[in-house]
Amino acid sequence: MTDDPEEGMLSWDESVFRDEHVFEIDYLPETFHHRDTQMETLKYALRPAVRGSRPLNVTAQGPPGTGKTTAVQILFDELRSETDVQAVRVNCQVNSTRYAVFSRIFQGVFDYEPPASGISFKKLFSQVTDHLVENDEVLVVALDDVNYLFYESEASDTLYSLLRAHEESGGARIGVIVISSDLEMEIIEELDGRVQSVFRPEDVYFPKYDQAEIVDILSERADRGFHEGVIDAPVLDRVAELTAEQGGDLRVGIDLLRRAGLNAEMRASPSVDMEDVEEAYDTSKYVHLSRRLQELTDSESALVEVIAEHEGEQAGDIYEQFHDRTDLGYTRYSEIINKLDQIDIIDASYSDIEGRGRSRELSLNYDAEAILDRL
Repeated sequence: MTDDPEEGMLSWDESVFRDEHVFEIDYLPETFHHRDTQMETLKYALRPAVRGSRPLNVTAQGPPGTGKTTAVQILFDELRSETDVQAVRVNCQVNSTRYAVFSRIFQGVFDYEPPASGISFKKLFSQVTDHLVENDEVLVVALDDVNYLFYESEASDTLYSLLRAHEESGGARIGVIVISSDLEMEIIEELDGRVQSVFRPEDVYFPKYDQAEIVDILSERADRGFHEGVIDAPVLDRVAELTAEQGGDLRVGIDLLRRAGLNAEMRASPSVDMEDVEEAYDTSKYVHLSRRLQELTDSESALVEVIAEHEGEQAGDIYEQFHDRTDLGYTRYSEIINKLDQIDIIDASYSDIEGRGRSRELSLNYDAEAILDRL
């Protein structure tokens, strides 16, 4: 037993982290492993843009946390730093209408936001395309989480405007990458015929990482983010195992590493142990839920809260509670149910109720207490 009770403990100015930003969601890794095939296909599609031609369009699909956004961000950074190609990524969870998408594109092209009001879509569109033509520039747009445009019935109009820009504006050259984690969505089939006729994308699939790949990627992230000796192989293997249980979503594993490190610091320990990981997992396993809830509107959040508080009740009964809180009508209520079902927060299925005909049963896909805590 040591004579110094503080030996092996962190002092106030010490940390287990070498660089905590390595564990943040927007960090771009210096090396991007196990996605060589996908990166080559994306480069193949974008290469014409570097030569001044319209790039090929792309659909990038795969489960959450499999590197789709990271791959596009890495290539877009290269395009912006090494070529004259304009490259803009749009988060469709936040920008879920055609106007919002083009506002974000406008900001990416001009480096400032368009006026908050008083400018029509036609004006916004023409300013972007006129700039491209006048400056002889090619634009590549990544519609990240494009499924949210489909949920709001905005996908076909948005893609039509982008894909037909060369006809509307005298030769504007625009390529589109659509990114989706909704594996049940058949993107081409969901689009209007007028869009299907011009949207002939290259398909890039990002499969789940297997456990060996997860260990490899998380090991490198831990080496960059933690000081030497903070986390050992058995603890890292446990993080990888828990990540695999959550569908191989690397965002869970990276968040788990960060929270486990914070737990170690809370104990004033210079190393992460199994207890730190297990405790952190109770929060990190809900990383998808937290992100989805953050992107909901006030009325959508209100309905999720009502369902969590009245789980097991019929849709009509829940509507009464929802209407009391929001004063919204049944049509909007039904639209929000459909969206929450599509983004997998709830399950809405029809069932036969004796004496009442068919009614929808609403059930949560997450623990009600976890939802209410995060709301």
